[in-house]
Amino acid sequence: MHMSTHAKRLASGPMPLKKCPTGILGLDEITGGGLPRGRTTIVCGGPGCGKTMLGVEFLVRGAMELNEPGVLMAFEETPRDIATNVASLGFDIQALARKKKLYLDFLSVEPSEIKESGEYDLEGLFIRLQGAITSVGAKRVMFDTLEALFSGFSNLQILRAEFRRLFRWLKDRGLTAIVTAERGEGNLTRYGLEEYVSDCVILLDHRVKDQISERRLRIVKYRGTRHGADEYPFLIDERGMSILPLSALELQHKVWNERVSSGIPDLDKMLEGKGYYRGTSILVTGTAGSGKTSVAAAFIDAACRRGERCLFIDFEESRDQLGRNMKSIGLNLNRWAGKGLLTHEAWRPTQFGIEMHLLRIHKLIEKHKPQCVVIDPITNLMHGSGDKEVYSMMMRLMDFLKNSGITAIFVSLTAGGSKLESSTVAVSSLADTWILLRDIESDGERNRCIYVLKSRGMAHSNQLREFVITTKGIKLIPPYIGPGGVLTGTSRINQEAKEKFAALQRDFEISRKQREVSRKRRALEAQAASLRAELVAVDREAADLTRESKKREQQARVDQAGLAKSRGAN
Repeated sequence: MHMSTHAKRLASGPMPLKKCPTGILGLDEITGGGLPRGRTTIVCGGPGCGKTMLGVEFLVRGAMELNEPGVLMAFEETPRDIATNVASLGFDIQALARKKKLYLDFLSVEPSEIKESGEYDLEGLFIRLQGAITSVGAKRVMFDTLEALFSGFSNLQILRAEFRRLFRWLKDRGLTAIVTAERGEGNLTRYGLEEYVSDCVILLDHRVKDQISERRLRIVKYRGTRHGADEYPFLIDERGMSILPLSALELQHKVWNERVSSGIPDLDKMLEGKGYYRGTSILVTGTAGSGKTSVAAAFIDAACRRGERCLFIDFEESRDQLGRNMKSIGLNLNRWAGKGLLTHEAWRPTQFGIEMHLLRIHKLIEKHKPQCVVIDPITNLMHGSGDKEVYSMMMRLMDFLKNSGITAIFVSLTAGGSKLESSTVAVSSLADTWILLRDIESDGERNRCIYVLKSRGMAHSNQLREFVITTKGIKLIPPYIGPGGVLTGTSRINQEAKEKFAALQRDFEISRKQREVSRKRRALEAQAASLRAELVAVDREAADLTRESKKREQQARVDQAGLAKSRGAN
């Protein structure tokens, strides 16, 4: 007994849903591989949200990169108009049509010209579509917008039945289709198309918040597969559409043991003499004028000297202005830009919403493939955004940079009078190294100090160091602790002068006492020498007396012997 095909499928388990890659940056990631292959996807939204752009890029990417020709069936704009609109994205759909990779068709629907009967159907559309598909061997189809057919007919039941037949016709032929539709009042689409094409529904939204335009994408429904259900910001620029997915929930960043210089030798010494870990995030905070940008620029200069590609994203200064300012401290950043090692991008933070900034940064990193990145300052991105949005944005950006193995410096402005050991919405908890720059005011002047608040994975210095910005770069002054604490600037110089004078006085006094001791020593030595000489004289006199005494004794014995002899002779 043989098993039926259906029974075999049941026995072997569920068949996974086949997907058709769109080639659109970010969309394939959040859909888990693309749109449902061989099925129809509804892309709906209000005017100007990017529906046609998404559909056209789906066709173009398929034709150019995936060898899947397509058919564009337009009902509102002519192919020539659409070609003009998408030329700004770098897409030449007319050239693809000439190469038989795309088929462009326009079906005009004029209500005044339509004479509808109860037997009306879309057979003419089927025949026209079949001819287009056959001519290029199409695998993909786009209808823009199919809803235009509704405008000319009063009997919507007949037309909806024909739509069911159309979508079934596409599915039977294994065609992956996108249908664009206008947003409705009570439904996702004006005529409820999502009720009939419910395999996948993508909603685009174009909103304005605080006079800043933002575009969002949400996958409302995707039957038969897991998909991202959040709202995702997307950008349409000269390279097409880019969608920014959320960061992964798992912490699986690659860890680097390699160290990279901060560009300031004295600061490297505070970090075990080796600098930062590669692939980590460094937060540099401080008040205005404390030297944050100079610290970041020194890091970039050192990286370029190592031959590494760098990206400097600036929200306050242009490339020329930054280059001029950094020359005053001995850093020639324009030289590295000329060699292609440094890319400097500058734009106003009010130009986009916070999500658009993040998406643009992603695209720049994807384009230039930098090994080191500086964002100066992140504080400017936070105006008009809530703490939750800012924290989410920074977490996603830091995760992206870490996953890419990029060493990044984030410059953050601390408001005057606020607690210095704090950062906006606790961003410091996400950073691996936190460098704090402070201005210390004393004796009518302000002086800069630097302190390493934290640096994960290394035994960093706990000293508060004064640093000065000179024409030859940044130098850290050895720590100086005065009677009232750490002294900087003129106070340090005055105190050092006082201590030098006191040291000179002590040296003079010690020298005077040494001379006095030397004089006394010489006197005592002279006295000792005199006593020794006198002692020698006494010793000589004693020796003479002893010899004289011995001579007398000897003479006496001689005389006595002579006397005895003379008597004996008698």
